[in-house]
Amino acid sequence: MPMLTLPTVAQVLSGKGGVGKSSVTTQLALSLSLAGHSVGVLDVDLTGPSMPRMFNIEDAKVTQAPGGWLPVPVHEADPAAGVGQLRCMSLGFLLHGRGDAVVWRGPKKTAMVRQFLSDVLWGDVDYLLIDTPPGTSDEHISLAETLLKDARPGQVAGAVVVTTPQAVATADVRKELNFCAKTGIPVIGVVENMAGFVCPNCAECTNIFSKGGGQVMAQEFNVRFLDAVPIDPQFVMLIETGGRPTYPQGTVVHGEDLSAAGREVSNEPARKDSSLLADKYRSCSLEPIFKKITQDVVAAIG
Repeated sequence: MPMLTLPTVAQVLSGKGGVGKSSVTTQLALSLSLAGHSVGVLDVDLTGPSMPRMFNIEDAKVTQAPGGWLPVPVHEADPAAGVGQLRCMSLGFLLHGRGDAVVWRGPKKTAMVRQFLSDVLWGDVDYLLIDTPPGTSDEHISLAETLLKDARPGQVAGAVVVTTPQAVATADVRKELNFCAKTGIPVIGVVENMAGFVCPNCAECTNIFSKGGGQVMAQEFNVRFLDAVPIDPQFVMLIETGGRPTYPQGTVVHGEDLSAAGREVSNEPARKDSSLLADKYRSCSLEPIFKKITQDVVAAIG
């Protein structure tokens, strides 16, 4: 089934690189799946595809099928556990090696984006998240033109815009919000990422990059502020090594005591286990934050 026949499409955008846009996309996808929704993730960051690594499926290859490409499964649905299926498509699956450079001019990028939009057989999914490169480049213009031309009314839910608290980041992300206004893409809301740092050795959450810049920007543009998200090294460990997050006694993030919430408590390093990524993500300090963000996004989409 081509993407343009799917129920709901949402883009994850940012005017600046390095703000954790792919991290936000990953956690939105995991949270939607844990809420029982069937989810697809399309990575159109063609020169820096990172979703295969974020989902720990870098060695997977795309399968050609009659009529198009089959996306790579991250995990299958588990109705008994209330978990929906999660699938991913990225140019990273088509490269020979992890370090291969993609040196393409604009027309080839445009053609690849349009092929992703028309030739991926997603199957029965409820939501499709599109992870985009930073800025307002060829990929963004191709997406906007194709979606505005071919999508059904209401199919494109809009964009989740990611920033960090610093003024240098919000200045660039303001341009992304203006891009959305000029292209007619609705803004679902703003996520302020890296708003604090969760120390892996104590119970402190420190605002190393300040806090509140994303919320002020959202108010300025009269768009929804979804939430502030701290940096958690345990989430990085989960992605890089597959270790289940663990926290010292008394760790509090966003007012929630992680040990009181029944999460695993330990002073030992995170341990690798064979559980699904989504299951291990339940133990992460960021899971309740993104659970709320996901609920707000679904409510905003309607």
